[in-house]
Amino acid sequence: MNCNSRTFITCVVGIILQVLSAQSPIEDHYFFTSDKVKLHYLESSNDNDLTLLFIPGFLCPAMIWEYQLYYFQNRYHVVALDPRSQGQSDKPSDGHYLFRRSLDIHELIKHLDPKKVVVIGWSLGALETLTLVKENDLDRIKAIVLVDMYIGLDEPARVQHPSEPFWSAWMRGIQQDRINWTNNWIRRFYQNEKPESYFETLTENLMQTPTNSAVTLLSNLMHLEERDLRPVVDQFNRPIQYILSSQSWAIDLADEAGQRWPKMQIDIVNNTGHAVFADRPQAFNEVLELFLESLN
Repeated sequence: MNCNSRTFITCVVGIILQVLSAQSPIEDHYFFTSDKVKLHYLESSNDNDLTLLFIPGFLCPAMIWEYQLYYFQNRYHVVALDPRSQGQSDKPSDGHYLFRRSLDIHELIKHLDPKKVVVIGWSLGALETLTLVKENDLDRIKAIVLVDMYIGLDEPARVQHPSEPFWSAWMRGIQQDRINWTNNWIRRFYQNEKPESYFETLTENLMQTPTNSAVTLLSNLMHLEERDLRPVVDQFNRPIQYILSSQSWAIDLADEAGQRWPKMQIDIVNNTGHAVFADRPQAFNEVLELFLESLN
């Protein structure tokens, strides 16, 4: 992985860990989608038949999953995608809606040609993961993991009604004060301390998405997309893990999901914000690891 796409401290630590434990490097790769968009992904290969495919959220790059890539790379084939218009992927003017972005994931799976894959989607990536299993062939998908996102379970009024100030503030901030909005927005995802360089690098990566593309994607989510994906979960006949932060709304979602889907694996990671997997990565990795071991 290139150090210029990651925090310097984490990059150095990662390199040292690779040398000491003879880990495979995490490499940059690209593929072309059916509509000729060049997408970037991070990958560390081994001989394991199971691939873990990590999908980030709105505006976020593949590198936000770095803690998981390094943790799981010795046991699994690990991949993290830069979705279109995010990170190091191409920045096309179109395709910023759930079906096309989920098709990108499907086409990446075909490109990787794994025997079996677990798709792990966070936030917007969780909605894209559910759209993926709704719209595409499931032969290779062994399980899915949904991380800290509504899937239609009694969304609060600020999400149900796009006219609420919640959405208006996002649209204004992205268009009128992009850098400050992005810097403040991403920091709210964490309850635990990170080096200042971490947030600086993350903000720089989030700024790679063109403003018009960010607004289009957000507007589609507000006005056009089907956000109630509970029927998809109802019909999905393979294991699902639902990992949630300790925010009050997420705890409510865990309760509601447990009532609707009693067989679903539901985990709350204490003392975490929305970016639960990066806020307390060791705790997140442990609950994900137990789920993956249960699939054998």
